[in-house]
Amino acid sequence: QVQLVESGGGLVQAGGSLRLSCAASGRSFSSNVMAWFRQAPGKEREFVAAINWSGRSPSYSDSVKGRFTISRHNVQNTVYLQMNNLKPEDTAVYSCATGLATRLTRLPSEYDYWGQGTQVTVSS
Repeated sequence: QVQLVESGGGLVQAGGSLRLSCAASGRSFSSNVMAWFRQAPGKEREFVAAINWSGRSPSYSDSVKGRFTISRHNVQNTVYLQMNNLKPEDTAVYSCATGLATRLTRLPSEYDYWGQGTQVTVSS
């Protein structure tokens, strides 16, 4: 049974940093794309970042580019999201996702497995 478990969320002041982790179990995703999405109250799920197996040329949404960094550890089957210079508009539930895709994609429908999410709250 595949499971994705996120950790690292919390409450932080604007300008602060958080590092999210997502550990996958049940099978290896070392060859597959791993991604982060977020959803704020009353809004649709939004793509944040994605990374392929090599870690080269990750994809970011324009709203987080230059502030967030996605990385992965293939042996540990884990993906990370380092979030710097956080803004109140970054407040959301952050979820990791993966699946059979091997090319970077921003479409939620391309991901087969999802974590439960971790809350990130940025105060002004």
